[in-house]
Amino acid sequence: MCTGRCSKCIGITLLPLAVCAIVSNILLYFPNGQVLQLSEITDLVWFFHGILGAGILVILPAFMTLGAGGAGCCANRCGMLLSMILSVLGFAGGAYCVVISLLGLIGGPLCDTGDGEYLYPFRNDTLEDNYLFNQTTWSICKQPENIILWNIVLFSILLIIGVIEAILCFIQVINGLTGFICSTCMRRRKTNISGM
Repeated sequence: MCTGRCSKCIGITLLPLAVCAIVSNILLYFPNGQVLQLSEITDLVWFFHGILGAGILVILPAFMTLGAGGAGCCANRCGMLLSMILSVLGFAGGAYCVVISLLGLIGGPLCDTGDGEYLYPFRNDTLEDNYLFNQTTWSICKQPENIILWNIVLFSILLIIGVIEAILCFIQVINGLTGFICSTCMRRRKTNISGM
């Protein structure tokens, strides 16, 4: 398969994933559509793992891989090299999103336990006693409504997106290196031209 076509497929896949990551991260600021005070928002949301990590840092290689995979660009060594370098950045962004999402899932949300004070009721849980495996403990969080489910769903979406993006960017690093070193399509074109 032409390295340029592979780049184009990866770029087309990365773009919607990056947009979904940005939207998911923004939704974490508004649990159940409520506007909270800054001090009432879970701290890990402020790491911008979906906006910056799985979003902006992945959009850059997505556009570059689309350019490297465009018609007539298949053997563009500079384009493949640049897509490879930016894909390393995208891999780092996806991995960053995975790490923060895992921490967000394990630590749980910031919530009001009923006395008007916002705290992290699940941060000291062991992995065996973690709230993720014991749904009966969810009732401890009174406000914002459904904050635990909101966080679990969005952090899980960001985790999955981060994993997929990291894998795709890693594949593009290999693909870009192959395209840069081998220029497989250029050789095919030269063979076709000389055979005429």
